[in-house]
Amino acid sequence: MIDKNHCLRLDEQDPLAPLRQQFALPEGVIYLDGNSLGARPVASLERARQVIEQEWGDGLIRSWNSAGWRDLPQRLGDRLASLIGAGSGEVVITDTTSINLFKVLSAALRVQAERAPERRVIVSESSNFPTDLYIAEGLTQMLEQGYSLRLVDSPEQLPAAIDQDVAVVMLTHVNYKTGYMHDMQAVTGLIHEAGALSLWDLAHSAGAVPVELNRSGADYAIGCTYKYLNGGPGSQAFAWVAPALCNLVTQPLSGWFGHARQFDMATRYEPASGIARYLCGTQPITSLAMVECGLEVFEQTDMQSLRRKSLALTDLFIELVEQRCAGHDLELVTPRDHAKRGSHVSFEHPEGYAVIQALIARGVIGDYREPRIMRFGFTPLYTRFSEVWDAVQILGEILDQKTWAQAQFQVRHSVT
Repeated sequence: MIDKNHCLRLDEQDPLAPLRQQFALPEGVIYLDGNSLGARPVASLERARQVIEQEWGDGLIRSWNSAGWRDLPQRLGDRLASLIGAGSGEVVITDTTSINLFKVLSAALRVQAERAPERRVIVSESSNFPTDLYIAEGLTQMLEQGYSLRLVDSPEQLPAAIDQDVAVVMLTHVNYKTGYMHDMQAVTGLIHEAGALSLWDLAHSAGAVPVELNRSGADYAIGCTYKYLNGGPGSQAFAWVAPALCNLVTQPLSGWFGHARQFDMATRYEPASGIARYLCGTQPITSLAMVECGLEVFEQTDMQSLRRKSLALTDLFIELVEQRCAGHDLELVTPRDHAKRGSHVSFEHPEGYAVIQALIARGVIGDYREPRIMRFGFTPLYTRFSEVWDAVQILGEILDQKTWAQAQFQVRHSVT
């Protein structure tokens, strides 16, 4: 049986423990929702003040040059690149995940239209994050050329679904509900063998699990920076395109920041070379600058160390829940296999929403996803092993006492 002293010893032995001090976490809160919104880096407050008071207030428009605002998407992209197995000059941080997905999916379909115009199917999973499916659905309707979206209900169904009609396979590397993680290299190989292109959503991967885009032979990738990367609410997303594909086509949102000679003010669009062509309009500098604070923390460690702690945290959580909360209709939906698990753990419960609300009232913040799924994210940069113990004890008390049945926890909020 695991006791709290064991968890406290794990905290004492944790080489990543000092990094927690670089995050502003409120007292009395156990934060297990970094997979939705990462905690605020302490440095971000001073960085925001610098941007607003000095760069904007004093520098005014001069800061596009003097403070390097113009090159911020590429400079931040280079700092992110090593976390996802990309090279220098291959990543831009810009726009939202949905917008970047529209860009790269459109580009991938254009590449395939020139190579194999008969391929007009996009394959994805029915459990993929909804915005990915909505963007793909909207794009197929806009093209009106016989394009369609084909969904599978499980990873095991993928091989049969990828046939000669498929242009692009669009997958989220770590499933947002279950935490299931695809073998990127193996699945990309399968996609290429069938003559299709791969597009990976790294929203629940970047900063949480090691990713090797180039080594895996991936074609396109997008993801957000406000989860494990701690860029702030609604912070800009990122886009990556394999160098061999980057200059083959232009993406459809051909704004002036993606122009080869932006300040020529030319009438006709000419795309920049490389990943810069995936920029669009003027960048939201104040928000974008905050992303750098989160990336700076990652440069003090490495993804292998973070992955080891992530697996230790999630192993501990699963074991403690099954030890403390047995007999309470909890069903683990996250893989036990390390090779198939991301950095969050999900349990189903018939009253999952109400249980999460009761937990939040006790200072344990997780979140809920339909149907019946309680999600708990474990961010190695700041989550303690002893917090895992405390969270599970509180969960057990809520289930034992049926606290979740109180009327206040049955009220559905607009954000779950």
